[in-house]
Amino acid sequence: MKMLYKLCLAVLIIGGINWGLVGLFSFNLVGWLFGGSASLLSRIVYVAVGAAALCSIPGLFTTDGEAS
Repeated sequence: MKMLYKLCLAVLIIGGINWGLVGLFSFNLVGWLFGGSASLLSRIVYVAVGAAALCSIPGLFTTDGEAS
Protein backbone atom coordinates (compact mmCIF):
# COMPACT_ATOMS: atom_id res chain seq x y z
CA MET A 1 0.00 0.00 0.00
CA LYS A 2 2.92 2.29 0.70
CA MET A 3 4.19 1.85 -2.86
CA LEU A 4 0.76 2.73 -4.29
CA TYR A 5 0.70 5.88 -2.16
CA LYS A 6 4.14 6.91 -3.45
CA LEU A 7 3.14 6.22 -7.04
CA CYS A 8 -0.02 8.30 -6.65
CA LEU A 9 1.99 11.10 -5.10
CA ALA A 10 4.47 11.08 -8.00
CA VAL A 11 1.65 11.21 -10.57
CA LEU A 12 -0.04 14.05 -8.65
CA ILE A 13 3.22 16.01 -8.62
CA ILE A 14 3.49 15.62 -12.39
CA GLY A 15 -0.10 16.81 -12.76
CA GLY A 16 0.50 19.72 -10.40
CA ILE A 17 3.58 20.85 -12.31
CA ASN A 18 1.61 20.68 -15.55
CA TRP A 19 -1.23 22.77 -14.09
CA GLY A 20 1.28 25.26 -12.72
CA LEU A 21 2.78 25.66 -16.18
CA VAL A 22 -0.68 26.06 -17.69
CA GLY A 23 -1.59 28.71 -15.14
CA LEU A 24 1.65 30.67 -15.27
CA PHE A 25 2.67 30.41 -18.90
CA SER A 26 -0.32 28.92 -20.79
CA PHE A 27 1.96 25.99 -21.63
CA ASN A 28 0.59 22.45 -21.43
CA LEU A 29 3.65 20.24 -20.98
CA VAL A 30 1.71 16.98 -21.22
CA GLY A 31 0.03 18.11 -24.42
CA TRP A 32 3.33 19.28 -25.84
CA LEU A 33 5.10 16.02 -25.03
CA PHE A 34 2.37 13.74 -26.36
CA GLY A 35 1.10 15.55 -29.44
CA GLY A 36 -1.65 17.85 -28.22
CA SER A 37 -4.10 17.82 -25.35
CA ALA A 38 -6.62 15.74 -27.31
CA SER A 39 -4.20 12.94 -28.27
CA LEU A 40 -4.71 9.48 -26.83
CA LEU A 41 -1.45 9.53 -24.85
CA SER A 42 -2.25 12.91 -23.29
CA ARG A 43 -5.70 11.70 -22.33
CA ILE A 44 -4.17 8.60 -20.71
CA VAL A 45 -1.89 10.85 -18.61
CA TYR A 46 -4.86 13.03 -17.62
CA VAL A 47 -6.85 9.94 -16.59
CA ALA A 48 -3.87 8.67 -14.59
CA VAL A 49 -3.63 11.99 -12.73
CA GLY A 50 -7.36 11.89 -12.00
CA ALA A 51 -7.19 8.29 -10.81
CA ALA A 52 -4.22 9.13 -8.58
CA ALA A 53 -6.19 11.98 -7.07
CA LEU A 54 -9.13 9.69 -6.35
CA CYS A 55 -6.85 7.07 -4.79
CA SER A 56 -5.30 9.75 -2.57
CA ILE A 57 -8.59 10.92 -1.06
CA PRO A 58 -8.59 8.36 1.79
CA GLY A 59 -5.19 9.68 2.88
CA LEU A 60 -6.88 12.93 3.83
CA PHE A 61 -8.87 11.17 6.52
CA THR A 62 -6.11 9.10 8.14
CA THR A 63 -3.50 10.05 10.67
CA ASP A 64 0.16 10.04 9.66
CA GLY A 65 0.79 6.58 11.08
CA GLU A 66 -2.16 4.92 9.34
CA ALA A 67 -1.23 5.88 5.76
CA SER A 68 1.82 3.60 5.64
